[in-house]
Amino acid sequence: MTTPLVSVIVPIYRIENYLPKCIDSLLNQSFLNFELILVDDGSPDNCPDICDAYAKKDSRVKVIHKENGGLLSARKAGLKNAKGKYVSYVDGDDWVDRYYLDVLFKLAEANAADLVVTGHFREFDGKIETIKPKYTGIFDETEIQSSILPKVIYNGRFCEHEISTYVWNKLFRRDLLLEVLFDVPNEIIMGEDAAITYAYLALSKKLTISKIPLYYYRQRHDSIVKSIENPTMEYYRLGLLMNFLKLNLGKVLDEKNLNRQLLYYLYSQILVRSGGMIYDSSEKVLFNPFLNVEQNAKVVVYSSGSFGQHLLSTNAKTNFFQIVRWIDVDHHELNVNGNFVKPLSSIDNEEFDSLIIATINPTSYESIKAELALMGIDEKKIIEINTDEKQIKRLLVHLGFQDDFSYLLNKTEEQSN
Repeated sequence: MTTPLVSVIVPIYRIENYLPKCIDSLLNQSFLNFELILVDDGSPDNCPDICDAYAKKDSRVKVIHKENGGLLSARKAGLKNAKGKYVSYVDGDDWVDRYYLDVLFKLAEANAADLVVTGHFREFDGKIETIKPKYTGIFDETEIQSSILPKVIYNGRFCEHEISTYVWNKLFRRDLLLEVLFDVPNEIIMGEDAAITYAYLALSKKLTISKIPLYYYRQRHDSIVKSIENPTMEYYRLGLLMNFLKLNLGKVLDEKNLNRQLLYYLYSQILVRSGGMIYDSSEKVLFNPFLNVEQNAKVVVYSSGSFGQHLLSTNAKTNFFQIVRWIDVDHHELNVNGNFVKPLSSIDNEEFDSLIIATINPTSYESIKAELALMGIDEKKIIEINTDEKQIKRLLVHLGFQDDFSYLLNKTEEQSN
């Protein structure tokens, strides 16, 4: 067999219901010169057998069986065994267009690109939404460092990335990826895509961005969202991510700019994982990010995504708000502590004081707000998130983050985890 031009790496863990569709979409590519590396990360279901069955049928398929070590460890195991000039990552519960590799490869070769970024499709409950980068083009090293990286994590609107964090809508050069991936700590289990993408971009000399959507991202509502049981461990892991980004982007970015980008990124990740409200160990409110929403206010929560689910889980413990309704345009069968997702039409202005749109993306926020206004919802009741830089800095210091964005665990905490 000739050396493959592209290595496709699929980390696999507990996705037996989705995996065949993913693998079939990859083996059905119009582009033929690739290898498919399936990394079974100690999956306890039928995924290992599914992988082996495909390997027997198609010589392009390689299977790696390893002990469970998490997503990053699986991606590293795949890269160690990759032979291609380029590498793409595909999540095992997603699938790709027939021309996925063909287009990615041509975008890379035609422009001598170190990194290729494309659009994607978001599939949720049978509905498909097309998501495209805001701009396209070819950017050289000077442009990457002068105009892309200074806004890559935070572009001035809370909290919007100039380049998406995902690794799965991108094509990487294997030799450059080898310089980045093995330095990313395996303990980073939230934001690992950002660690890879942004550290890699800092090394890139040529970037190509295309709006062509090729990847189908499956947003699953059967994923179990866990509330934060140990905030210090969460902060420690987020600190690892931020410190890694600071070290790697600090080589090419002005410190003031980088610190501001990381400040807002860290804040956004804490908000999503905490459900917005931040408490101390005695469940006293340390920080309420929802402007002008008082304790015991009657609240409608929009969004059944991760932020919305965490908000409901956190509030169930503390009862800070009276949540009178949980709504989403993508309403479906989902229950968090007795709250069920309802359609937008199920609310009226008289039954609530405030409406929280549980998103940190300003484009999504504005779009949802406009749709709610069309439904007759009082815009004055739709709240905004606090983005005051000084208050955020004070919060991070109070939580225990250092100047380099790391978070220090004491010996007792380390032993308990």
